Amino acid sequence: MQFISGLPQGVYVGQTQIQHPQALTAPHPELAGFNLALHVNDDPLRVQKHRMILLNQLAKYGANTATWMEQTHSTICHQVTDEAQFYAQEGDGLVTQQLGHVLMMMTADCLPVVLGNSKGTELANLHAGWRGLANGIIENTVASMQSQPTWAWLGAAISQPCFEVGPEVRQAFCEKYPRLDSAFEPKRNINKFNADLYAIARYILKQLNVELIIGGDQCTYRQSDRYYSYRRHANTGRMATFAFLS
Repeated sequence: MQFISGLPQGVYVGQTQIQHPQALTAPHPELAGFNLALHVNDDPLRVQKHRMILLNQLAKYGANTATWMEQTHSTICHQVTDEAQFYAQEGDGLVTQQLGHVLMMMTADCLPVVLGNSKGTELANLHAGWRGLANGIIENTVASMQSQPTWAWLGAAISQPCFEVGPEVRQAFCEKYPRLDSAFEPKRNINKFNADLYAIARYILKQLNVELIIGGDQCTYRQSDRYYSYRRHANTGRMATFAFLS
């Protein structure tokens, strides 16, 4: 299990990959590996076993429970407390001050973003596709935190050369943040653009006074040996980005 270095003491953040020594046999080749999503036509029992394997690994570092969500490309963010939740809540952001409670976000091209403060007393984990980014998932998550986040980690997402979008996507961002025009590279001879999710997220985070931004140097589409990619194969699994306070 690899964790992101350079974070405050007691803060554990990381992202799963396709390859895992305890991954169970998949019902379809496209789902091979350590899939953690229940909504992709995988065997539910297999997925739940994968989730327990992951939580058991994290338990060695102080994790004792986890929250998963019904992710909908929204801007909804929930506070995670010690109150038991019997059903997965709908939304795309989680915030907690609870020790040992793992915040989980699933992705396969969209951008996972983890936020925290300098004291290591509060964490947020969010799922940012282009719709969530354009509509304010980062802004809403920061507003839901009780403290100012001072750092952010950007997990693996689709890189700019592989992420083609239409002019309506560029317009959605540039109407809100005109300087984000530089995050869209025009394609030759067609009215399309290559969008840089990492650059968009960094710009928004800087506007919110997040001082340190790390990560953002992977590509889920190109790195097929490490990451699932929805654009590469529509019927595919999901990685999980995890974050917790020990």
